[in-house]
Amino acid sequence: MIKVLTTFLSSLCIGIALGQNLQKEFPESFEVWVTNPLNAPRENAMILIPVPSNSGFNEKGFVVMDRSTEVPSQFSSGDDAGIVVVLGSMAAKEKRSLAVRYKKSGVALRNYPKRTQAELSHKVGGSWKDREYIGGEFKNVDYLRVPPEHKDHSWFIRYEGPGWESDKVGYRFYLDQRNATDAFGKVTPDVSLQLTGLDGFDSYHNMQPWGMDILKVGKSLGVGTIGSLVNGAAVRVEKTDSVDCRITENGPVYSSVLTNYFGWKVGERKYKLQSYLSIHAGSRLTHERISMNESPENICTGLVKDVKAKLFTSDGDKDHFGYIATYGTQSLNSDDLGIAVLFKSTDRIAFTEDKESQIVTLKPSQNRVEYYFLAAWSKEPNGIKDQNQFLKYLGATAAELANPVRVEVTKK
Repeated sequence: MIKVLTTFLSSLCIGIALGQNLQKEFPESFEVWVTNPLNAPRENAMILIPVPSNSGFNEKGFVVMDRSTEVPSQFSSGDDAGIVVVLGSMAAKEKRSLAVRYKKSGVALRNYPKRTQAELSHKVGGSWKDREYIGGEFKNVDYLRVPPEHKDHSWFIRYEGPGWESDKVGYRFYLDQRNATDAFGKVTPDVSLQLTGLDGFDSYHNMQPWGMDILKVGKSLGVGTIGSLVNGAAVRVEKTDSVDCRITENGPVYSSVLTNYFGWKVGERKYKLQSYLSIHAGSRLTHERISMNESPENICTGLVKDVKAKLFTSDGDKDHFGYIATYGTQSLNSDDLGIAVLFKSTDRIAFTEDKESQIVTLKPSQNRVEYYFLAAWSKEPNGIKDQNQFLKYLGATAAELANPVRVEVTKK
């Protein structure tokens, strides 16, 4: 009993000392109340904390505290502007207080474990010969204006486009005339994109120590690819005047990719389209936000059509996002894979299909539309192993997206 009491008191003293040190290093603070509105627990909930105006907040010197525990966080200046935190769990109807502590000047950046990544890597030091890039070596960059010579299999961009991942799953899209989204299944929670495509485009179609490409995209919408339904068929963002791409966030808990498409040809008209893709730690979801200079009749997205996979759809309602999903032995490894797109019920026009894809059409509002997409591979560690688990996960995710965690900031 004395030993237990001594250990408790020692831990308490250490906690008090750490708290005092944090208060000294980060003397300013504001309080944040977060509430789970669902009558169900949720895991790996992303919290976006807006910074109070006139607070003197310093994005290069802050920490977020959950009671006495420092929570990994980062500052984002992209579409999700503010402090990004991922809470491992929240109980049903839970209301919790977090504290943001900061110093008004100076740098005190924390080194948290990296649970997300976004990267873009292309060759330098070589030269173009017609539509192929000869020689050179790969270099990671934050920005690329796509050369006009670049097409599919030009050997210029590592794994053919930008990639983004969480500790659950990875994605890429082809940064060429295909502009289709693919998925990388992972057998490890470690960030792994930096290991991908170094020896060409073939190796990751077979199992690697980190995982593999798990989806055959072809001419389809893959998983969550942007398109527009024209004369009964999905038209991807294939014909454009120019394209540029930027890695906007590459942080420990949140990463994102911004792509501008200039002169996207849909029928007889052209549009400027901007895509903002993001992912957070502990999640399979990619959030796709699209903005345009003006709206076509529809934006469509969807999933590759596979005879080995069963189709599921939900219209959604005020308390649930709708979805289009498939599940079956449709991975390139011939094992179970679930893929899905989730959307606001009020945005849906119709479910349909063409020769290559299962499709949902969405109606832009004020030249904007957003949706989420995901892949859940059966070989993911502690992942979803069968159809029933996948449908249960989809239902819970649809409810969480329609009922996000509420955030209220109060100055202490």
